[in-house]
Amino acid sequence: MACDAAATVAAIRAVAATVAEHRVELTHLDREIGDGDHGENLSRGFTAVLIKLNAGEPDTPGAVLKLVATTLISTVGGASGPLFGTAFLRASTTVGAAETLDGDAVVAALTAARDGVVARGKAESGDKTMVDALTPAVNAAKSAADGGGGVSNVLAAAALAAAEGAVATTPLQARKGRASYLGARSIGHIDPGAQSTAYLLQALAGVAGA
Repeated sequence: MACDAAATVAAIRAVAATVAEHRVELTHLDREIGDGDHGENLSRGFTAVLIKLNAGEPDTPGAVLKLVATTLISTVGGASGPLFGTAFLRASTTVGAAETLDGDAVVAALTAARDGVVARGKAESGDKTMVDALTPAVNAAKSAADGGGGVSNVLAAAALAAAEGAVATTPLQARKGRASYLGARSIGHIDPGAQSTAYLLQALAGVAGA
């Protein structure tokens, strides 16, 4: 299966619905080790994305991703806006003006998104951030594509790995962001950014596999 602009829009709408569904949970997770605004911020950002999509849908996957990026950067507060916005922006730049995306293109987009987050947040695996969900997602996606998997297989593999990566942040001590101020008290909590990343990929995979 190839992913065109309409499919990308459908995937982003699914992401917005998933963020809204888990808004309270993500806010609670962030209240444990952060500012307590992660769910609210993301929900506000993707609500703004929906408003823009309703006003007119872009005609390429890359343009859809760029719309998401610029909207999140301009409407989401805290660290989430710049980080998620950078992820979508790097992904959009990587896929360029292609009218459809295959499994390899999705892997390239995910890799660019992860690298953008790493560059922006200066975090690496083990720091208890969204990178702990993104990096295993990228690795799993690449393995799926190398095995001949298409978009749905690649995203399904990425979503599963991201979910496992998010859970694996629980015993970690945060080394980046506001959570790092808590020191050892950050241990025992799932990182909200890693969890929201896992939910995002879960939503994308759900649409691709439908």
